[in-house]
Amino acid sequence: MALSYHKNCYLKSIEAEVLSCEAADLRVNGQTLEGYEVVLTDTVLFPEGGGQPDDRGTIDGVPVLRVTRRGDKAVHFIRQPLTVGASVLVNLDWLRRFDHMQQHTGQHLITAVADNTYGYATTSWNLGERICSIELDTPTITDDVVEELENAVNQLILDGLLVTPTLYESNGHQDLKTVRTRGLPDDHVGPVRVVTIENLESNMCCGTHLSTLSHLQMIKLLGVEKGKKSKCNLLFVAGTRVRQYLRKCVKNEKALTTILKGGPDQHEQLADKLQKSLRVAQKSALMMSRDLALLEAERFIIAIHSNGSRLLSLHRKDGDAEFMNIIANEVTAKNSDAVVFLTVGDEKGSGLFLLAGPEKVVSAVGNSVCSVLEGKGMIKHGKFQGKATKMKMRAEAEALVKSNLQ
Repeated sequence: MALSYHKNCYLKSIEAEVLSCEAADLRVNGQTLEGYEVVLTDTVLFPEGGGQPDDRGTIDGVPVLRVTRRGDKAVHFIRQPLTVGASVLVNLDWLRRFDHMQQHTGQHLITAVADNTYGYATTSWNLGERICSIELDTPTITDDVVEELENAVNQLILDGLLVTPTLYESNGHQDLKTVRTRGLPDDHVGPVRVVTIENLESNMCCGTHLSTLSHLQMIKLLGVEKGKKSKCNLLFVAGTRVRQYLRKCVKNEKALTTILKGGPDQHEQLADKLQKSLRVAQKSALMMSRDLALLEAERFIIAIHSNGSRLLSLHRKDGDAEFMNIIANEVTAKNSDAVVFLTVGDEKGSGLFLLAGPEKVVSAVGNSVCSVLEGKGMIKHGKFQGKATKMKMRAEAEALVKSNLQ
């Protein structure tokens, strides 16, 4: 039996009778919700299928959290029980549904034109929360073809072609031999539904669709991404999502105008100039960091000769692994008896540490230092180095090193 969401996709509410209400659980975002699975004599809420997510809405004011298909039945999950045999009012979340209708009909349109014109068959598609994608059986699509395809589908939207669903009682009907299909689910029962775009294509589909392409308003193709094996993914938005996408682009454009201090026509040039300046600054900073590391090493080597100190303990918030290794290598190369304990990163958070010096010292306290800093590390090339998650224990770690030198 065909339910109302199949017969009239624009129907927003309906009265129905409760056929069953059974206790059940639902997993949502890692949590288990206790509730009830409800089956009605009819519904306007579409269960997930055909690549389209399920609808949301209410039954007598109680939110429906999930709708699934089991055979020819739509099963609604709610948190409150309903009386079997009771008459209830089912209301649809229309904004969510209409968005899904626009994206799904948009996919059918793009699929038909891409296949009919360029021979690019659709192998799957995804209706995402913000952007949709169609997997096409071709390794890539040129920018020129993407532009041609976008122009073609939007011209058909402008033509306002009709979109018509047809229900066939039998899967063996003669008309079904010529429709586009990827097959029916193994558990399918009941009528077979075909969605036809006037003078363009007929596609076997259980999803909800617009009645005319004019309700699509517009389709924007956002580009092509590499897919699995020899396929590619064509990204798109349709209908209201085009305005939402454009609104976000305008907001980003205004922000970039403020940051780059130039209009949209200059953004690319100004961003490129900024990147080049950043690379120069990063190179200069790297050179200065290396010079500073050498100076720190030289300062300690002088201290060894003047006061006999064996331990160099140093923390630098903006340092990195290279900074520590330059110091350690310089010091230990000129004084094999020296011990170097270095850390970089947030003094109260996480960072990196390095312990270098005589093998017996590094082996004796390396693991203990790592443990105090609640880190992970190992001895490599004569140094114990790793990541620390509790840099605020640095003083205690330094005390361990000092105690081993006595």
